[in-house]
Amino acid sequence: MPFTIAQIADALGIRAEGDLSLTIDAVSEPATAGPSDLALAMKPEFAEHLAGCQAKAAMLWDGADWQSYGLAAALLAPRPRYAMSGLSAMMDPGAGYAAGIHQTAVIDPTATLADDVSVGPFAVIGADAVIGAGSVIGAQVFIGQGAQIGQGALLHPGVKIGHNVTIGDRFIAHFGAAVGADGFSFVTPEPSAAEKVRETLGNQSGATAQPYARIHSLGGVTIGDDVELGANSCIDRGTVRATQVGNGCKFDNLAQIGHNVVIGNDCLICAQVGIAGSSRIGNNVVLGGQTGVSDNLFIGDNVITGGATKVLSNVPAGRVMLGYPAMKMETQLDLYKQLRRLPRLIADVAALKKAVSKNDPSD
Repeated sequence: MPFTIAQIADALGIRAEGDLSLTIDAVSEPATAGPSDLALAMKPEFAEHLAGCQAKAAMLWDGADWQSYGLAAALLAPRPRYAMSGLSAMMDPGAGYAAGIHQTAVIDPTATLADDVSVGPFAVIGADAVIGAGSVIGAQVFIGQGAQIGQGALLHPGVKIGHNVTIGDRFIAHFGAAVGADGFSFVTPEPSAAEKVRETLGNQSGATAQPYARIHSLGGVTIGDDVELGANSCIDRGTVRATQVGNGCKFDNLAQIGHNVVIGNDCLICAQVGIAGSSRIGNNVVLGGQTGVSDNLFIGDNVITGGATKVLSNVPAGRVMLGYPAMKMETQLDLYKQLRRLPRLIADVAALKKAVSKNDPSD
């Protein structure tokens, strides 16, 4: 930095007009943009704030009348939000993690680190671990025995990677994320009320208290390339086979992925999603915030769930689901409309009963 308008346009593959030699130091919202900032006004309603700002250049939608806003230059993107992805990468100075290996880091002699790997203070890397070229291991990160991490990884402070976990290239894990903890798997000597609840519909007559025995997780976790894991998210290891996450999956904060789960490619898992053990998720699936997926289910390709949806049965490919229990979105919205009409319907029925009662000759 700084970049000229021409350099930004060339890097993003979008059109620029006006004074292409203008230099940009940072990006800003229109209301607070300064003379060397690029104002982000990617929709007409945002552009209304350009009139009072000091910015000389802005990123606008394709076809915008940029000169009417008093600008000296403009970047015009067919899909501004997508262009924002590349622009933010250009403008991101990074977290400032130092190169080299900090003197307080603890690295087992049998671990293999590429020459340019950065390791921060108090990080611990276990026996036989393998870290690929260009990776950054932040402060207080733990990487367990036999774990393998590909090239270009970025593990922010506090990330925990368990033993025998395999992760592809360009993995990003944010603060406090954990991969490879044991699955939540316990069993009682005799079938418990929790196991029978679907058959009994909640009837617990005859249920007795029993201790829980732990089933150890012997499998690992396998994660593909270009996966990003949000802060305090967890992916549990499998019971016998590995829990699997495909290429390009993105997880928001506080997501919980249970043991033996298989997730396809390019899925978007939003905040506070929970996927119970042994469920299978297809490709390009979007699970909205607080979606819950019950165990041993299958969700097909290109499924989308709205926020707080609870999936209790298999979902065919291409469905948009909403509600608890999950239904097709149009069905759920129709039911909601009917539910809102219930008070009026009840009042109408009460009035009819009263009218009938008055006209009843037996009274």
